[in-house]
Amino acid sequence: MFKNLIGGEWVDGAAVSRNINPSDTRDVVGEYAQADAAQARQAIAAAHAAAPAWGLSTPQQRFDILDAAGSEILARKAELGDLLAREEGKTLPEAIGEVVRAGNIFKFFAGEALRASGDVVASVRPGVGVEVTREPVGVVGLITPWNFPIAIPAWKIAPALAFGNSVVLKPADLVPGSAWALADILHRAGLPAGAFNLVMGRGSVVGQALLDDARVNAISFTGSVGTGRQVAAACVARMAKFQLEMGGKNPFIVLDDADLDVAVSCAVNSGFFSTGQRCTASSRVIVTEGIHDRFVAAMVEKMKGIKVGDARKQGTDIGPVVDEKQLAQDLEYVAIGKAEGARLAAGGEALGRNADGAPGFYMTPALFTDTAPQMRINTEEIFGPVVSVSRVKDYDAALALANDTPFGLASGLCTTSLKHATHFKRHAQAGMTMVNLPTAGVDYHVPFGGRKGSSYGPREQGRYAAEFFTTVKTSYTQA
Repeated sequence: MFKNLIGGEWVDGAAVSRNINPSDTRDVVGEYAQADAAQARQAIAAAHAAAPAWGLSTPQQRFDILDAAGSEILARKAELGDLLAREEGKTLPEAIGEVVRAGNIFKFFAGEALRASGDVVASVRPGVGVEVTREPVGVVGLITPWNFPIAIPAWKIAPALAFGNSVVLKPADLVPGSAWALADILHRAGLPAGAFNLVMGRGSVVGQALLDDARVNAISFTGSVGTGRQVAAACVARMAKFQLEMGGKNPFIVLDDADLDVAVSCAVNSGFFSTGQRCTASSRVIVTEGIHDRFVAAMVEKMKGIKVGDARKQGTDIGPVVDEKQLAQDLEYVAIGKAEGARLAAGGEALGRNADGAPGFYMTPALFTDTAPQMRINTEEIFGPVVSVSRVKDYDAALALANDTPFGLASGLCTTSLKHATHFKRHAQAGMTMVNLPTAGVDYHVPFGGRKGSSYGPREQGRYAAEFFTTVKTSYTQA
């Protein structure tokens, strides 16, 4: 059994959960400890005890540990990628790519530990010196989702530790394996006991303990909008710092002047890769009328060649949905789209088994056309391989429809017009814009996040991560 890491020790849980392979539900990846509220509080206590000394550790010490962790992750990319694909269901190339991203994130933030800087400012008063510095927040609780089981924990853990915070990580219940492997790597990299703690378990138990405990100074959460609101309310009630990354209903606009092959490639990647289970996925494709029919025909033709199957098998384009509940939700939205009057142009069928006969949570990617803006498939986040196409008159109508959403994470445009590309980057109401690129797939060294209902608080990743994981101190000295 894989245990929790609390105060530098591997600890049995109050219960055990089985980690199931969605590509073959007969395959048990492993049995993982489930913490109860008492064990969560023990982890918080360990982090609280470790925080003062770790917060005063040298940049070199933090660099060495994070750099070592990053190096091991990269060296084991094939092994860790296989584990990730096995427990979450994204294809092996995607899984290995995610592991590489995690390793690079740790190496980037190892450098940030050394690059930490401040300001020396002239005072308005004679003989007074002013220094502006950054210090760690303290104990940080990290709550991560199942769709990126190693990259999202990495992009929260690495900056938290780089800037001297102690950490309690609660990974998603569905994918404990990648988080455990990451915890094991960090533990062996030389972190002091309690500086990093892993508590696997239910969000309603472990997550709630993190929200309620006054010793947790900050919470970074990635997940659903509903849970994000609960996190915000709990943190506001006790004046804890919080950071939220939540849902998206990301648009991808295709203009008449677009390169058709590029547009189709971007739409397929954005909507269907990783089984559509990305917060940056484009589930709304908005197409101007001059290219609409050709685009839909090309999409349908492209989808005929998409191979759905075992995530770890060579040649698979799209793996399974993560679990039975998510599959049921995806299929329910396919039924909703039909009932609302949209035309199912391709896919949308449950498969039950892969080509080798193994039982799994498979469905063919679904493409809807003839949709109206108010349809639920155009307004609600599905989080699966379901894409809707809307026909509009021109660029202005497309931009207006793209912005007509309570979300604002990513927004894409396919065009050969510099004029439209420039206007779009300024006027798209999203935290990230992509021109002639898929909306899903971002760099690890630049800010990640959205606006409106998609995100709250400082950005994640890159140098901007310091805004959340540090607090600013202004110091005055009389000469």
